[in-house]
Amino acid sequence: MTDAIRFILNGEDVSLGGFGPTETLLDYLRLKRRLTGTKEGCAEGDCGACTVLVGRLVNGALWYETVNACIRLLGSLHGTHVVTVEHLAARDGTLHPVQQAMVDQHGSQCGFCTPGFVMSLYGLWLSTEAPSRADIESALQGNLCRCTGYEPIVKAAEQVTQARPSTLFDPLERDRTEIAARLWELRSHPETIVVTGDGARSIIPANLRDFADFLADEPKATIVAGSTDVGLWVTKQMRRLDPVVFINHLPELQTITADDKGITIGAGVTYTQAFDVLALELPSLGNLIDRIGGGQVRNMGTIGGNIANGSPIGDMPPPLIALGAELTLRSHSGKRTIALEDYFLAYGKQDRIAGEFVEKVFVPRPTDMGYFAVYKISKRRDEDISALCGAFHLELDAEGRVDDIRIAFGGMAATPKRARHVEKALLDQVWSWGAVSAVRDLFDQDYKPLTDWRASAEYRSLTAKNLLTRFFLETAGAPQELQRFELEEA
Repeated sequence: MTDAIRFILNGEDVSLGGFGPTETLLDYLRLKRRLTGTKEGCAEGDCGACTVLVGRLVNGALWYETVNACIRLLGSLHGTHVVTVEHLAARDGTLHPVQQAMVDQHGSQCGFCTPGFVMSLYGLWLSTEAPSRADIESALQGNLCRCTGYEPIVKAAEQVTQARPSTLFDPLERDRTEIAARLWELRSHPETIVVTGDGARSIIPANLRDFADFLADEPKATIVAGSTDVGLWVTKQMRRLDPVVFINHLPELQTITADDKGITIGAGVTYTQAFDVLALELPSLGNLIDRIGGGQVRNMGTIGGNIANGSPIGDMPPPLIALGAELTLRSHSGKRTIALEDYFLAYGKQDRIAGEFVEKVFVPRPTDMGYFAVYKISKRRDEDISALCGAFHLELDAEGRVDDIRIAFGGMAATPKRARHVEKALLDQVWSWGAVSAVRDLFDQDYKPLTDWRASAEYRSLTAKNLLTRFFLETAGAPQELQRFELEEA
C-alpha cells in the first residue's frame, strides 16, 4: 500500500499525495502548477474551457481523450498522462499547426475559450487523419464559443487536415513510445493507494477484489468512475465526500463483448468505449450516446455509473430496461443478478445492499421479429439534459400481432419506469394504428409526471403519447401510415 498517485504531467513525472478526494484537476493545474492556459468557465463540464487531454493504456495501446478538468478529480489520474495546452508548441515557440490554424482562420476573439477549442481539435487531430465535417462538429460538441461563432473554428480544423504534413513536430507523436513505456511502468506493480488530505481519504484499489473488500468495510464510501455526476456534487453543491473510491483504472470493469445472446458491458465502460459496439449492434442506442454531453463527458462518463446513481432522468436506463437488460451486482460476499428495472425502487433508492456495487449489465439481443427505438427529448439537440427519454421494444409474431412489447420512460416518474398499462393493452393486438390510438390515453395511468424547468407535466404526457405514435409509424411503414393517420385526425 502506498500514499501517493503517480502520473505524467506534460513531460514531467509526478508523485502526488496529501490531496483531498474532491480536489479537481483544474484547481491543481491552475493553483498548484500555474498552468493557467486551462480555464474555468461553467465548472460543470458544459463549456469546454477547461479541456485537456488524458492519455491512458487501453489493451496495451496509448489512447488520448479530451476531458473536462473542472470535474475530473485528482484521484482518478493514477497511471495517466495529462496534457495541457502549454505542451503543444515547439520548444522554440513555434505554434502547433492546430494553434496556427486558429490564428490563420481568425478562430479567436476574447481568447477565453480558445485553449479548450485547441485541445478538442488537437484530440481530433490525433485520433482522426481525415475527419469529415460531421467528425469536426462532433469533436466540438463540448466546447462553447460566444465570440467568433463556430465557422472559423471549423475552418481551422479543415485547414489542419488539408495541410497535414507527413512529418511534423508533435510532442505526443514524438514521445508516444516513451510515454507508453512510462505508463506501463506505473501500472506494472499494482497496489492499493490511500491518500489522506483535507481530513478525508481517496482510495485507488489495486484490483476488483481489493475494491470489494474495502467497500465491505466502508459501505457508505462514494464510488467514482467518470465523475460526470459526482464532479457536480463537488463544484456546485460543495459536498464533503469521505472516503472516495476511484475505479476508472480497473480493467476488470472496462470490457464490452457481444455474442449471439447479447452484449455484456462492464460498469466502467465509458460511452466512448461502448459507442462502436452499440452503434453496430443497436443503432438507436448509438444515436442516443452521440447526444449525451459532449465528447469530453462521453470520454469520462460510464454506462454503469449512469445506472448506479439511480437518477430518474438518466438516459441509459430506459432503453436498457426496454431491452430487458440484467444487472450484475457484486460484493465481498459474491454476486447476484437482477432485472435492471427491479434495481430502481424509489426516488434516490436502489436495490443495492451495503457493500454492493454494479459490476456489469447484460443486454439481450432483439430477435429477427423485433423492433427497438429510443427517443431523447430535450430543449437543444446536443449537450442537454433530457426532459424525457422514451424507449420501445416490440416483438411481433408471424401474423403481425404483438407478441411482446416493453415501453420504458425516464423523466416521467421518480424512477425509470415501464408503461405497464399500455403494454398490457397492446399484447396480442394486430400492430396497427387502431390498436395504438386506442391505448394512447393509458399513459395517464402509468405516469404522473411533474412540472419543472425542463418541461411541464402536460408536455411530458403528450410527448410520451406522441412518441408511441412515432414508434408505430417508423415500424409500420411510415409514409402510408402517416398519411392515413393525418386523414383520420383531420
